[in-house]
Amino acid sequence: MTKWKCRMCGYVYNPEAGDEKSGIKPGTAFEDLPEEWICPKCGAAKSKFIKVG
Repeated sequence: MTKWKCRMCGYVYNPEAGDEKSGIKPGTAFEDLPEEWICPKCGAAKSKFIKVG
């Protein structure tokens, strides 16, 4: 699965791990995250993420 990196702080969203602190289950693709989801590290908007592979 494709990982996405926050351009503000460098946090990498790994779909295989999800974001359990935000209630996002493992296996959730970045594209399937709610639009209101924010970076759990710095609070940046989803639009601030870039695809990293």
